[in-house]
Amino acid sequence: MGTKMKAKLRMVYWKSDKFWLGKLVDHPEIMTQGETLKELEENMFDAYKLMLLDDVSGEHGIEEIILSV
Repeated sequence: MGTKMKAKLRMVYWKSDKFWLGKLVDHPEIMTQGETLKELEENMFDAYKLMLLDDVSGEHGIEEIILSV
């Protein structure tokens, strides 16, 4: 069973012509938008969970790899 996830996230956000846009300070690759600030926050948390594979189903495997560059 999944466990509840708690994370303190720092988000940079701004208003475009139509949407609120934001990205995470510590994970700038995670960006999203919302019609309201509340929707932006909800979408950001969903994007964060997806990027961390919080809800990986049993049919997916997880493996730790090491990259040498």
